[in-house]
Amino acid sequence: MLIPPPLSMYVHMPWCVRKCPYCDFNSHQGKGALPFGDYVDALIRDLEFDLPLVWGRSVHSVFFGGGTPSLFAPRFIDAFLQQASARLNIAPNAEITLETNPGTAEHGRFEEYAKAGVNRISFGIQSFDDGCLRRLGRIHDSREAEAAVKLAQDAGLDNINLDLMYALPEQTPAMAEHDLQRAFALAPAHISHYQLTLEPNTLFFAKPPRGIPDDDDAWDMQERCQRLLAGAGYAQYEVSAYAQAGRQCAHNLNYWRFGDYLGIGAGAHGKLTLGSEQTILRRWKVKHPATYLQHAGGPAAIGGDDRIDASRRPFEFMLNALRLVEGFSLADFTATTGLGTDAIAAPLHQAEREGWLLNDGRRIVPTELGRRFTNDVIELFLGT
Repeated sequence: MLIPPPLSMYVHMPWCVRKCPYCDFNSHQGKGALPFGDYVDALIRDLEFDLPLVWGRSVHSVFFGGGTPSLFAPRFIDAFLQQASARLNIAPNAEITLETNPGTAEHGRFEEYAKAGVNRISFGIQSFDDGCLRRLGRIHDSREAEAAVKLAQDAGLDNINLDLMYALPEQTPAMAEHDLQRAFALAPAHISHYQLTLEPNTLFFAKPPRGIPDDDDAWDMQERCQRLLAGAGYAQYEVSAYAQAGRQCAHNLNYWRFGDYLGIGAGAHGKLTLGSEQTILRRWKVKHPATYLQHAGGPAAIGGDDRIDASRRPFEFMLNALRLVEGFSLADFTATTGLGTDAIAAPLHQAEREGWLLNDGRRIVPTELGRRFTNDVIELFLGT
């Protein structure tokens, strides 16, 4: 039997100052005066349309992602949260994250974001090396990055994440380590540290930049950086996520534990367990902001609905859970998928034989080797 897991809400803000050449997210370069107020109104109509799917459930985290959510002045974030709270039960202690580009940080804004209810800031730093930042097409430099983080801290926001990438064009292992040392000096609660990948439908994919480290060099960077992170007190809890004790990202943990989430906004994706139908629904919204603004609040704003049948649930579950260092419990697998453990017995045994997973009969945990070959492990559960 499917039991609805914890519920989060993702809110997509689609505009950026400039599209980064490596970015494959639904982001659009803002031109002219952007319709911030109209977009918030559309978000509320969108939320109202999806409300019948989550009646009576509490929201434990909210994540404003993009795009560049920090382009939206605090009053717009406040307006959305106020109106959403009138329609949804947002838990009093909910984690509320705002993604922020350091190039859009202004003095005084963080105090207002905090008053609106934001209690976690995620900075897209990517690197503290100005040459790397230029090659990545970022709109900020290292000085602006450090200043933005300090502004947020001065405003009383201490739950801060820094996004950093490695294996950048012309980057050496020493440069990747130096990025982390600069991050440690700012004492963030959380660091997301992930490898640059060339994704389809990006400028970097069409025209790869020179000097990207090969796989062996990238792996060397990863290992060296992991040792630095551990030594600085940042424990790895997911493939690319590291946190001080007790400072893990609740919103992302809910994704990786196969929790539910409303997807609100242009191009936003959601995943909801429908207890009355005993099914799992993945719903996504139309991508283009103009189309979304026109149709939000009605069926024309839905880009697609996909009900995840039993044959696909093991892979969907593992796609998330096997990214976690903690792995997953068999009880959680049965509760969130509605399946018995026999549905995954064969691939589990194969993964154990390969030395990728450990199984004590209650919990499945990736080994160090398994974490290195996460994609290979997950593929075992395709079509189970």
